Amino acid sequence: MDMRTEYLGLQLAHPIIASASPITGSVDDIRRLEDAGAAAIVMPSLFEEQLRQEAMAMDRLMAAGEESFAEATSYFPPVADRHGGLDRYLETLRQASESADVPIIGSLNGISAEGWVGYATGVESAGASAIELNIYYIPADLAESGADVEQRYVDVVRAVKSAVSVPLAVKVGPYFSAFGHMARELVLAGADGLVLFNRFYQPDYDIDKLEIARTLELSANSEIRPGLLWIALLYGRIGASLAATSGVEDYREAVKYLMAGADVVMTTSSLLRHGPGYIGQLRDDLSRWLLERDYGRVDDVRGCMSLDRVPDASAYERANYIRILEEFELADTA
Repeated sequence: MDMRTEYLGLQLAHPIIASASPITGSVDDIRRLEDAGAAAIVMPSLFEEQLRQEAMAMDRLMAAGEESFAEATSYFPPVADRHGGLDRYLETLRQASESADVPIIGSLNGISAEGWVGYATGVESAGASAIELNIYYIPADLAESGADVEQRYVDVVRAVKSAVSVPLAVKVGPYFSAFGHMARELVLAGADGLVLFNRFYQPDYDIDKLEIARTLELSANSEIRPGLLWIALLYGRIGASLAATSGVEDYREAVKYLMAGADVVMTTSSLLRHGPGYIGQLRDDLSRWLLERDYGRVDDVRGCMSLDRVPDASAYERANYIRILEEFELADTA
């Protein structure tokens, strides 16, 4: 079985990738995932806000005694060296890139063009095979229009792409009025691939403490449907790699994403549930499914259910929604 896959111009042994998570953040974790069979590994996101808070905290600490003791600031490292979180991340990335035989992809989650570009160049210098921009932005300002939000995304992608030479993937959510158009604009701005979709944090309430409950639930396989829809609609139409993420619990979701047209399938929740070794089972189960159906290559199944290749394209359009409702009504009255 030929499982070889290309993603962002990178040659991979198969299409199953370990996406950004707490179990991709150390060299030992990365080695375990590689040994288990991951085709590539995305490191956890480097958050611009965390680095800024760290720098501000250090600045406050340094300033605390400078009026009382003139020599107080000499106890601290130069400003240029005060990037503990960033340095740790880049050193882990450097060691992982040097020791691993699979591509290591750096992940950035920023809020400003300056932050994105500065950190992206550092990640590239540390040896990342590619960079994934995890754009997570909630427009809470009611004066900010949809066009403004979309332009923010495009500007970030264009700025980062102009600063680095490694492939650039953009991980976004589905919450755009015309996602297909937005996908094309991101590719035109320089994205080499799109990762569909990230999961926006949605708060819950603790009604007894009157507090916002900070909870994060692992994804369920029912969450693959937005990704299936848009990967199937975009496949072969935007000139960029397509990565599927969210809702991958076993090989069935991987098969469906590949049928839609995904180049690779990323997973986090299943690895957190079952352990890093589970990625090898996903790969083996996918290979077995393909062999049982006489597919010689993973490419033979890729995109077979995409918009351009299904016999009835209306299955992806409004007409299918009407048919579903009609069939439900008939079943309910039977």
